[in-house]
Amino acid sequence: MLLSKGQKVDVTKGTNVSTLSLRFGWTSTVPEMNIDAACFVLSARNRCEQDEDFVFYGNPSVYHGAISHQQMDGHGTVKQLIQINLSQIPQNAAKLAFTVTIHEAEKHGYIMKNVSNLYVTLVNNERNEEIFRFDYGTDLHKETAIVAGELYRHNGEWKFNAIGSGFFGGLAALCTSFGLEVEENPQAQQELPLPLEEKSLSTIDLRKKLVQITLEKKQLTHLTARVGLVLDISGSMRHLYNNGTVQEVVERILAVACKFDDNASLDVWVYDSEFSRLSPATEADFHDYVQKQIISNRSIHKFGYNNEPPVMKDVIKKYTKEEVSSLPVFLVFINDGGVLKSIKKVITEAAVQPIFWQFVGIGHSDFEVLKKLDTMEGRIVDNANFIHIDDIAAISDETLYNLLLNEFPQWIKEATELRILRT
Repeated sequence: MLLSKGQKVDVTKGTNVSTLSLRFGWTSTVPEMNIDAACFVLSARNRCEQDEDFVFYGNPSVYHGAISHQQMDGHGTVKQLIQINLSQIPQNAAKLAFTVTIHEAEKHGYIMKNVSNLYVTLVNNERNEEIFRFDYGTDLHKETAIVAGELYRHNGEWKFNAIGSGFFGGLAALCTSFGLEVEENPQAQQELPLPLEEKSLSTIDLRKKLVQITLEKKQLTHLTARVGLVLDISGSMRHLYNNGTVQEVVERILAVACKFDDNASLDVWVYDSEFSRLSPATEADFHDYVQKQIISNRSIHKFGYNNEPPVMKDVIKKYTKEEVSSLPVFLVFINDGGVLKSIKKVITEAAVQPIFWQFVGIGHSDFEVLKKLDTMEGRIVDNANFIHIDDIAAISDETLYNLLLNEFPQWIKEATELRILRT
């Protein structure tokens, strides 16, 4: 089976496969360039919880051989292997992320444009049978690292997500993105701890670069906008707050705000039957934002039933009455189902305001109301969009940013023509 970028396939469902190998291949146009495959063992927080959860040439085996890295002799098309015994992987390992990086790329000026024919195959070791092949990387240029794909748990089985997303900053950037504190020592060529503040900023910097790439694709690099985030905190969202998913959402949307917003801050609201307007999230204080500003904040009403119109009206109040500006507003609204039909009236009346509502439905609800936003009549302009993501923790940053910013450029164009936005 040949996979396409973004495709997700079952690996163990309906089979008896338990031992696998991922076989990585590539062709380099620069003979002296070194390329390495690696595996990050991630928890439900999408983080490596310990240094040993990083499997690469310097740490080639973990969990008594459950995951191991092997370099080939260089004569065949397969350059490196990662062997996996699924039955021996600890239950707290939710995902395995597989990466390919250029060693010391920035130092020598190497980029992914120097690499071609990138592929990974997943092989059933027991039968020596190829399950699928994923060719990727043809759209990469100046990047120095790639997340090729992920094996992840789903309903008691393992699935594979074909990602093929490029990153800047090489291996160090990926390590910080996955929660490891590393720094390359130019003399000892070893990885040493970084202060927590540097690690946090590096994570945001990586995501800002991905946002920048998305903005370039959508021709939005010139745009300045205010960015807001509304978070559902009804009872059904409790586990997403407790397992770190909502914190991850804040960090990912903050990267958008850092590229768009004139003061590089993210306005945040939470709501259930009541709502709270929180202190903005910034690069300086985003670490543990959810724990400090939401979960530990006793003044915030939490885990009740949902009621959207009041928080939506407060968003409109802030941006159109309290802080009047000619800048557009990009408002991301996270919800896991059960939206009240009365939001239609709020959105319709807000169509004359410089606010674009990007609703994100997470989980397995039917989202009947939100699915009808694009066909809702009675508005001067289509000022809202809806995307549905089953598992927001499993989707790559690159895919998320492309989805979030898909309809925003068209609204900017139409709102400017209708003089809702004034240049």
